[in-house]
Amino acid sequence: MYDIIIIGSGPAGLTAAIYASRAELNALVIEKEYQGTGQIAESERVENYPGLYGESGFDLGEKFREHTLSLGAKFTEGEVTFIQKGNDFYKVGLSDCSDIETRTIIYAAGAKPNRLNIEGENKYSGCGVSYCAICDGAFYKDKTVAVVGGGDTALSDALLLSKTAKLVYVIHRREELRANKALQTAANKTENIRFILNAVPVEITGDKKVHSLKFLRNNVMEELEVSGVFVAVGTVPQSGLLKGIAELDGSGYVIAGEDCATSAEGIFAAGDVRTKQLRQVITAAADGAVAVHSAENYLLKSSR
Repeated sequence: MYDIIIIGSGPAGLTAAIYASRAELNALVIEKEYQGTGQIAESERVENYPGLYGESGFDLGEKFREHTLSLGAKFTEGEVTFIQKGNDFYKVGLSDCSDIETRTIIYAAGAKPNRLNIEGENKYSGCGVSYCAICDGAFYKDKTVAVVGGGDTALSDALLLSKTAKLVYVIHRREELRANKALQTAANKTENIRFILNAVPVEITGDKKVHSLKFLRNNVMEELEVSGVFVAVGTVPQSGLLKGIAELDGSGYVIAGEDCATSAEGIFAAGDVRTKQLRQVITAAADGAVAVHSAENYLLKSSR
């Protein structure tokens, strides 16, 4: 019986493992991919994590993992297939048909950005294709970029990018945007934001980095020269395992406050999978620490 099972090995899960090890709790990290470090590994360069300026996302993730292993954290590779509540414990099933029992769970499975699924997108991911304007916008100072999407995130990204980029194109497949009116008004008033509507992206081209975005508009193929393509068509929280166990919001994010406690006793949500305003590596790491603190308090109270 484990004190804590940590589901996910991104920054939230790895930080949770560090804090659990330091608290001398019997913890296990379940990672879906062998020696994975989460989505941070896809970032070409990280400039907003204190003390490690300019690290590649892969290198930063490896540092997290090395720190975790140096403290003796235990890992197992596998995909979680179910979480089942017992009397005072949880049973966690794995894809190899085994199961593990634990007193608490830190759920740090993350959220995945929706992709365009067009030619060149995967090839140039991290080399001009980005899913996070806050993370990567600074790399495109005085350059021309495109934001794909028409919702709040897309226009927020466009406004953020407009502060440093020379020109920002917003590409949306419909005639009308879905973003709230305040964001639309702000974007329309911003001189270096241009809209291309009724446009469906079909290919991202380049050499070593992105050079252009091809799209169909009124059944005519057009090409836009850009240095970066920011994809802002929503994210999907990996919260399906908690459906019916813990409360989720309308978008599927696990409802949890700053203490990371969910509506299910003994289950704590950390990182991008939980309801929060800012999803960044630093907030995910902070969640990992807080979740362990909350789990430790829960274990102390339940053992009395």
